[in-house]
Amino acid sequence: MTRAAPIPKAATGVECFPAMGTRIELHRFGAGDADALWRARAAIVAVDDALTIHRPSAATAMNDALRAGQPAAIDDPILLDALLQIDAAYALTLGLFDPVADARHAAGWRQLHLDHDAARLACDVPVALDFGGIGKGLALDYAVAALRGAGVECALLSAGESSIAVVGAHPLGGAWPFAIPDPRHPDAALVEVELFDEALSVSATIGTGTTAPERAALIRPATGAGGDTGAGAIDAPRCAVVIDRNGSRAEMLSTALIVASDDALQHLQDPRRRMLFDLAPHAPRRILE
Repeated sequence: MTRAAPIPKAATGVECFPAMGTRIELHRFGAGDADALWRARAAIVAVDDALTIHRPSAATAMNDALRAGQPAAIDDPILLDALLQIDAAYALTLGLFDPVADARHAAGWRQLHLDHDAARLACDVPVALDFGGIGKGLALDYAVAALRGAGVECALLSAGESSIAVVGAHPLGGAWPFAIPDPRHPDAALVEVELFDEALSVSATIGTGTTAPERAALIRPATGAGGDTGAGAIDAPRCAVVIDRNGSRAEMLSTALIVASDDALQHLQDPRRRMLFDLAPHAPRRILE
């Protein structure tokens, strides 16, 4: 591996701030517009403002209408983009990624009707959406696009320790190396991976962050798809790691892996992306690397 020439100090920068219910860190290296980090921060804040369900937002206005059993007009382009990506992920994961799933009710995404052209979402029964399974990944995707638009070719973006994206190669050359902590033994690594122009998502039912006050339980939807037949909260010790070119898709897939039954896991394998799954109910195993 050939090391690149030292990067001038003035070409690097770091932006740290709270958003998406976690600490955001943006590190840029090398060329790019002077306001690149500011644009990336603004992109993340815009996603947070659109999708949060913890204060008034486009998402809460939509949920208010859906809870009343009424159709909702989707005026916010970020919210509409999130809904379209959820619709695609619902099909991709055989219904296992479902932001409507609720342990108390049998409602699910299948009871919603998204009209892209009219930017309108209707429901068969009163429901509400939780964007926790896509929000961080979508925010990183928007920030990566902002950095690229500002001419940045090397950057590391982190939304907590479970959602990471990188732009280009490591500033010293080669891929960006990461060690994923074992949620059972924080001092040990579950797996080591390398990223290049990719995003990483880690979902787990145990370990750091799983007891956060606002964290929703991971729910297996009552879809009957992919071999799943039973709905309910997942309390087994599970951890899934997904690497994909798209951060929001990585987030949704890692959530789907956690709630999938052993049979359904086989339907989610895809050679186009790296998906690791460990701490399965019966024995640790790895799907793809």
